[in-house]
Amino acid sequence: MNGLRFVHDTLAQRVLFASGAAAENLVAEIKELGASRVMVIAGESERELAQRVAAQLPVAYWHHEVAMHVPVEVAERARKQAETHQADALVCIGGGSTTGLAKAVALTTGLPIVAVPTTYAGSEATNVWGLTEQARKTTGTDPRVLPRSIVYDATLMLTLPVDLSVASGLNALAHCVDSMWAPRADPIDRALAGEGIRALRIGLPLVAAEPGGLDGREHALYGAYLSAVAFASAGSGLHHKICHVLGGMFDLPHAQTHAVVLPHVLAFNVPTAPDAERRIAAAFDAESATGGLARLRAQLDAPRALRDYGMPESGITRAVEAILAAAPPSNPTPVTPDNISGLLHAAWEGAEPR
Repeated sequence: MNGLRFVHDTLAQRVLFASGAAAENLVAEIKELGASRVMVIAGESERELAQRVAAQLPVAYWHHEVAMHVPVEVAERARKQAETHQADALVCIGGGSTTGLAKAVALTTGLPIVAVPTTYAGSEATNVWGLTEQARKTTGTDPRVLPRSIVYDATLMLTLPVDLSVASGLNALAHCVDSMWAPRADPIDRALAGEGIRALRIGLPLVAAEPGGLDGREHALYGAYLSAVAFASAGSGLHHKICHVLGGMFDLPHAQTHAVVLPHVLAFNVPTAPDAERRIAAAFDAESATGGLARLRAQLDAPRALRDYGMPESGITRAVEAILAAAPPSNPTPVTPDNISGLLHAAWEGAEPR
């Protein structure tokens, strides 16, 4: 029997979205949890912002050691501090690495997280954790790492430089695109992803043109949230598998890696995914999915080449092997050593997607 059939899990999470209200919303959420010994996690660059936003909380410990890709030893030190200071809740204020560290602590302690994002990473809306050890990034899902609530405040994004805003926003866009064909993708994920692409397509050029304006920041933040909800349900598609391998293997910056790889994976998959192609093109308000993304990337002066971020050309062969092992069997275009090698070479040198 044909017809529409799918299974969809909606993650239980509270979202508070209000510009200029982070501090008061954070107080309300911590009160709701009944927490009295909060560990605040925020990188050095977010220290001042964190102290302003969390000033009215019962803070037992401020933790500022945050590292990209969450190295295991960094996670262990944070877990030790949570135990030493008898924390009963975690507040993370920052981007994906900061949220990732809070998740690593929650994974072993079960402590509840309230997330206050300052980028468009989207990690705050997923139950996915990641840890890196000896240049290998391991990821998994666990209900303990899903933040209980998210406090979104677009005014916290106003100081995020345009180049980082662009890379982070394109990372969110990659969540949307991958959610069209990831292993567990369903009609609800695709609907959320389409609306996420539309919001990011409107918001990111506004952010680039007027970094101090709230309209673009709010659109981008709304789009980033939708992208993460879609991704949490749909799972990791080929794009994310490639970026996890490259990030862990060569210690590449997360958002920029996603921004570079995205057009290549899109071009790789759309010939064999006509429904996704139509949806993505419509969300971009363009004739084709690849054309819509290319136009947006041109408007944003997006990152172009992996070699610009420190990936050695000699690493491509090693990366191909790891990607072939991780690639989802359900990817629309079957992956082979030749086509993945071609994709990586093009992304490495910044060539046009083929």
